[in-house]
Amino acid sequence: MAAKDRKKQLARQRYERQQQALAQAAAKARRVKIISSAVAVAVVVVGGAAVVVFTGKDDKSKADGLHCAYNPAGQAVGKVKDLGTPPKKPAYKGTVQATVKTNQGDVVMALDAKAAPCTVGSFVYLAQKGFYDDSPCHRLTSGGLNVLQCGDPSGQGTGGPGYEYANENTANAKYTAGTLAMANSGPDTNGSQFFLVYKDSQLQPDYSVFGKITKGLDVLQKIAKAGSDPAGDGKPKKKVTIQDVTIAPV
Repeated sequence: MAAKDRKKQLARQRYERQQQALAQAAAKARRVKIISSAVAVAVVVVGGAAVVVFTGKDDKSKADGLHCAYNPAGQAVGKVKDLGTPPKKPAYKGTVQATVKTNQGDVVMALDAKAAPCTVGSFVYLAQKGFYDDSPCHRLTSGGLNVLQCGDPSGQGTGGPGYEYANENTANAKYTAGTLAMANSGPDTNGSQFFLVYKDSQLQPDYSVFGKITKGLDVLQKIAKAGSDPAGDGKPKKKVTIQDVTIAPV
């Protein structure tokens, strides 16, 4: 190859690397969204995209012998509290009961550690560390996407625990009323924010389902009935604060 042609090739490769770096930076800067496939409305739920833990393979934690990877999150995600990371080996394998006590009433959830061991491990770890105590549910949506979003103690939708982990239990996931699932900014960027489905919602199966509501769906529906500001996608008009989350194996 002539020296001139080689120089052009190197310049082009350098340009392509720069473009790739810019694309990755842009991905980090965007806020996390839940996208409704029915109405094509994006709902911001967590701040910033983050470094991918796994390569998007569903249930990879199971393939690795139930060892979870909780890796540092990207810089765009604000670490609200420095609590370390959950144990790599999940503490639960069956059903775990979580009671979310709010100022509007209690919501009881059955967490499925068999289907989503790393997700449940993280949720339980954060709950027992008091991460969710005195935190607001910062977003309520209605229409094709009917969820109450919680899990960021800052209340801004941009906070997290400082780590992220892979998706679980997403294959053929359905987001019907009573579903409990994680918010993310793309494959394998789960942190602390989660959403509670108060009415059947149409979503792509991109969000880790880790449990279901067993009591308190009426509490969520009461909150939803009051609406949001702005309407359809915003802060709940009926202010919702998680006072504490208690955990008990079933």
